[in-house]
Amino acid sequence: MQTVRQPTIPPIPETVKVFGQEMPISAESFFLALAEYLGLPGFGEQGFANGMPFTHPDHFYLKLAANLAFGEKADGSDALPEADEKELEIFRKARRHLPPSVFDENRWREAVGDESLFRRTVYLLNRGGRYQAFEKAFKPDGTVANVYGRQINLYLEKHAKTKNSMTGKPYWPLPRLFHPYTDALGQPISDEAQGYELTLLTHRVITMTKSRTISNYWLLNVMPENYIAINPVDAKRLGFKDGELVKVVSASNPEGLWDFGPFGKKPMVGKLKVLPGIRPGNVAFALGYGHWAYGASDIEINGQVVKADPRRAAGIHANAAMRVDPILKDVGLTDLTGGSVVFYDTKVRLVRATPEEAKTYSEGVKRIALDGPSGVEAEAILEKALKAARGELDPEALRREVAAQLGLKAQV
Repeated sequence: MQTVRQPTIPPIPETVKVFGQEMPISAESFFLALAEYLGLPGFGEQGFANGMPFTHPDHFYLKLAANLAFGEKADGSDALPEADEKELEIFRKARRHLPPSVFDENRWREAVGDESLFRRTVYLLNRGGRYQAFEKAFKPDGTVANVYGRQINLYLEKHAKTKNSMTGKPYWPLPRLFHPYTDALGQPISDEAQGYELTLLTHRVITMTKSRTISNYWLLNVMPENYIAINPVDAKRLGFKDGELVKVVSASNPEGLWDFGPFGKKPMVGKLKVLPGIRPGNVAFALGYGHWAYGASDIEINGQVVKADPRRAAGIHANAAMRVDPILKDVGLTDLTGGSVVFYDTKVRLVRATPEEAKTYSEGVKRIALDGPSGVEAEAILEKALKAARGELDPEALRREVAAQLGLKAQV
């Protein structure tokens, strides 16, 4: 199985002209422009060894898609079917909104070079990738068809010779089933007995892959807030409805709060979304939302207020509900194999948000005030920095002055 990403909308940045062709400004267009300026081989009208052009990023990426469509066998017996006229029409209509700098059928055909292979590539792109038929995944005797081609080591010598610093016992060197919800000493944790019966899962959506992606408003506009996904069976059993605001609580965070010390507390309140696609007994939220900093709260710096943007506070971030190890008491549960925190085993309970808690949804925290170092004349330094940038002041002299105000020794 291999998925293929394709352009859905034109890139936001401006376009540039390289090798006489209009294209979105990007790392690829920069490399092509550099090659054009330096006259590098391997680029231009006959950039590829077979004489095909390499003057646009499409000339490279379409070949990768064509390779996938052709398959792994040199005789072509593994190739995908050719797209018929109906499929070609679907292909064109799905891209009719894209400008020529992004989609030009003639350029895409030129990039592949062969009409038959181009049609096979269209067949691939129309499906978003290449997928093996389910019936081909197994042999007639029921064994898997896609077997590992090399030796798999089931015994790990390093594990056998290394001791767990908490238990004093060697790590187990062979495959076995470990209880998934244990403390640092390997003892089972029984949070379910206290009513924490739902397993909390985290994941990412393709438009919010990092915590900093919240600042990309084009992506944020696609999905302005996240949600807590819950199965219809659980929602009905617990008396919850789609769109209802709930708070996430756990055995190690029974109040369901983020504690920011001097900047206040924020309940972990999120909006429910009832989805059949999540397994009963689990709830899940997408990471990257529910900020309290990074522009989500007012920040005061030396008396100057930078106002919050409410869009950055939208949604929920519920990592504070993650189970704290009851033995260590100041760290989350640990995955002994990967050495990271356990992200998928915490048992939680959902409780209906109170009216006061509901008011905090998609809000930051109270104003964060940051004072600069005492004795530093920030405004005066800013003015001098602008003069230095204009060439009206010696930057080295300014550097020495700032170092003196901060009590540092200026480096020569």
